[in-house]
Amino acid sequence: MSSEYAAEGAEDDAAGDASGEGDPDRQVWDVVVVGAGPAGASAAYAAAVAGRRVLLLEKSELPRYKTCGGGIIGLSRDALPPGFELPLRDRVHAVTFSLNGRLSRTRRSRSTLFGLLNRPEFDHALVRSAQQAGAEVRTGVSVSRVEQHGSQVPDRRTVAVLLAGQEEPVLAHAVVGADGSASRIGSHVGVQLEQVDLGLEAEIPVPASVAEDWAGRVLIDWGPLPGSYGWVFPKQDTLTVGVISARGEGAATRRYLDEFIARLGLSGFPPSISSGHLTRCRTEDSPLSRGRVLVCGDAAGLLEPWTREGISFALRSGRLAGEWAVRVAEAYDAVDTRRQALNYAFAVKSGLGVEMGIGRRLFHAFSRRPGLLHAALTGFRPAWNAFAGVTRGTTSLTRIVRTHPLARRALDTMDRPQVTGRTG
Repeated sequence: MSSEYAAEGAEDDAAGDASGEGDPDRQVWDVVVVGAGPAGASAAYAAAVAGRRVLLLEKSELPRYKTCGGGIIGLSRDALPPGFELPLRDRVHAVTFSLNGRLSRTRRSRSTLFGLLNRPEFDHALVRSAQQAGAEVRTGVSVSRVEQHGSQVPDRRTVAVLLAGQEEPVLAHAVVGADGSASRIGSHVGVQLEQVDLGLEAEIPVPASVAEDWAGRVLIDWGPLPGSYGWVFPKQDTLTVGVISARGEGAATRRYLDEFIARLGLSGFPPSISSGHLTRCRTEDSPLSRGRVLVCGDAAGLLEPWTREGISFALRSGRLAGEWAVRVAEAYDAVDTRRQALNYAFAVKSGLGVEMGIGRRLFHAFSRRPGLLHAALTGFRPAWNAFAGVTRGTTSLTRIVRTHPLARRALDTMDRPQVTGRTG
């Protein structure tokens, strides 16, 4: 967290102190979490399992649809609550890679690479875990803003969460913002973004004969636009088909999806859902807190920049946010609040932040040389083994780059600008 936001947090606490102690009969939650996706549910679970009074707020009724491939890699599985049963629709043992529809090759594994699920089922199950841990859940409520000083805030240890259409705010000693990539809590904290991409997706019901062809196998297609790719994820009687590319290329991204679906022979099957979503990656020095308010998951711009995989980042950052929100709630002055918030920022940056740094390098290299990456994954066994290890959770991109000189040299090579012609 930068010094300017730490200073703002101190000012917020000091201003709140001047507002007086307020009504002692008003309920004050230890932690209020805004947003009931994987990040918010994980934060609520972590705070509730610590024995705190936790309120989880969600603007939609549950379960609700979320644009997402629904791939669960090993890092996501390892971040789930103890005993959590994944509602998997399929287990992936094979990956077909193609380069804008060409040079297709399938790599196979004897053991499961990763699982596939529907986000409405998964998210709802995570919320139920938080409830079982003791969190209270309110759906159909929209947060308009948070205030850390002013007439709505009774004392310096309290944050006011204002709800649309309601006069009385919800009060808390700590707030976790997990309200998605267009986060209002993120705006309050001052989250800064450097990479924004548009994902388009269709849920396509298919007959059993088609579903059987895809069972246990996914397709990843490196797309025609810089940094773009498409995917097919099978989920029993439905194929999740999507593409992602940089924001600002909306028409080209839509054309890529339409051509991708046609190329796969799926144009004759009407989608049950067609949706779009913006993914947003934070800048490296973007704040993660302000005063007694923390952000996590998409609200903090935490996701893998190359693949735009966000579930594992949501689960892990949500758990950290819930744990540190408990400490923030217990802080009695601005100095202790700032110390706990800085500790949360360090925990995120030292783990997820490092992973994002590697991901940024891979994204820029992939954007320039998708053919090189395709050739490595389809023709170089160590590259495939690394991919399989990351998806299973037995290793990570950070560990691979740090411990394997060949991987470091390969990334350095891909980092170099391409020579497009001669001079002189």
